[in-house]
Amino acid sequence: MLVNWLRENKVAASILTVLRLYIGYSWITAGYHKLAGGFDASGFLKGVIANPVKGPDGSIVYGWYVDFLKHFALPNVDIFNTLVPVGEFLVGLGLILGCLTTAAMFFGLVMNFAFFLAGTVSHIPTDLFIGAIILFSGYNAGRIGLDRWVIPFIRRAAFKGNGAVKHNA
Repeated sequence: MLVNWLRENKVAASILTVLRLYIGYSWITAGYHKLAGGFDASGFLKGVIANPVKGPDGSIVYGWYVDFLKHFALPNVDIFNTLVPVGEFLVGLGLILGCLTTAAMFFGLVMNFAFFLAGTVSHIPTDLFIGAIILFSGYNAGRIGLDRWVIPFIRRAAFKGNGAVKHNA
């Protein structure tokens, strides 16, 4: 019942727009500051590798993630120095404009989980909660935004001549 309300109700679309703008602003400003001020993830990555998340018994909780950071992310830090700020900026832009909202939120959640696995907490649990609501809301999260026109266009282009796809606006 709640899922249907989130996915179809116009009042829900208004509430989702406020949530989308709030979290979008957070993403776009984080990305912009990294793009404008220069960004180097190597210090962060070295810190996470040196101080991984540990359980109550002192053992490393996400050893597979530490291995990923040590053996892939750090040696390829230049890729991450571009992906992180551009990704943050694009997620924020997509959320603010309401354009490809569910895709933007999906990638925002992927980045949030990556930061969370690294041991960064701050506002991430709140972002994960709001992000999950936006993601589960689907099209309705971007109804008051560019998705109102972009999603039907994509559906028409992708399923040209196929009468099986219907859009409920």
